[in-house]
Amino acid sequence: MPRWNIDAGQATQDLAAMVRINSINPGLHPDGPAEGEMAAWVEAEFKALGLETQVVETAPGRPNVYGRWPGSGGGKSLLLTGHMDVVQVNNMTIPPFEPRIEGDRLYGRGSFDMKAGLASALAAARALKKGGFKPKGDLWLGFVADEEFGSLGTSRLVRDLKPDAAILVEPSDGQIGLAHRGFAWITLHTIGKAAHGSMFDVGVDAITHMGRLLAELDRLEREVMPRRAHPLLGRPSVHASTIEGGTGYSTYPDGCLLEIEHRPLPDEGPDYLIGLWNEAIGRIGESDPTFKAEATLKIYQHGWEIARDAAVVTALDAAYRAALGEPPAYIGMFGWLDSAIIAEAGIPVVIYGPGGEGAHAAVEFADLPSVFHCAATLAELAAGWCR
Repeated sequence: MPRWNIDAGQATQDLAAMVRINSINPGLHPDGPAEGEMAAWVEAEFKALGLETQVVETAPGRPNVYGRWPGSGGGKSLLLTGHMDVVQVNNMTIPPFEPRIEGDRLYGRGSFDMKAGLASALAAARALKKGGFKPKGDLWLGFVADEEFGSLGTSRLVRDLKPDAAILVEPSDGQIGLAHRGFAWITLHTIGKAAHGSMFDVGVDAITHMGRLLAELDRLEREVMPRRAHPLLGRPSVHASTIEGGTGYSTYPDGCLLEIEHRPLPDEGPDYLIGLWNEAIGRIGESDPTFKAEATLKIYQHGWEIARDAAVVTALDAAYRAALGEPPAYIGMFGWLDSAIIAEAGIPVVIYGPGGEGAHAAVEFADLPSVFHCAATLAELAAGWCR
């Protein structure tokens, strides 16, 4: 039986209150009001819990909110963290900010991604407070801005806080996330020579030359990427995103731009990815002296992985078993997450959050029982880790 009593009614009220607040990231929609109202609500809840509370601006109108439950000394510190911003709502077919409960589901934008995780963290802290827990190490709640666009919040959080371990309460359907892929955006530029359409002996067609790199992308995706695999993440991938080139029917195009995205495994760094394209450009150029191209890395975000036997993983495993009476499942996460930033700052981090469906989708909902189960596990983890 779990030691800590999760107040399901209060957790549901908290989640509904957060969903009711429009916290659309302005980087995704110009009318997004950002996290200000949400941060004010969180600050009030942290203070009501008796936490030492701090609001930190990551950019104008883009606050993080930190709540510290100070330990008496001699214990390890733990951070429960997640983001307050949500994506745009123009694709939704339900009222986005009118939380509705049907059965075990609470509907609304951000319910699943990821205010349910924040509600679980709050419920865990409440249960520990009501249960009379006395931590020796600090317990931190860090709710951040801007995960959906530029990760300003977590980039600032890891400069402000240095806990011994962290749990990122992103939705994981009650499973423990140990890894995710990275992503890289690369621009391929083929360079031709502009000329009148009748001057085949002068013009060099940059779009046709880009076709050779598209063929190379197809080869990488079909032949090279499947050779590598990760036990939790599967294989890496690459795809074409946008293409642009040419000025008119009767002009040889002097340039073509192809934007591509790689989703690399945690051990595939930026030099490896750009090297794939530089090798292809060199190889094609050797067979055709008119072929000229450049590959430019626009952005790279590391993948992330934590060892199954890391201390915080084994502690979370034990907490899950104690709270829910069964062993957890382990997974790799679908997309890139702020866990990579936390880990790069030297903080061991695990992903563990509630379930539901509809991240960024037309209909979004959180699974309420999983919110309560997650809260029970987090309370058990904090009680063991910070003791």
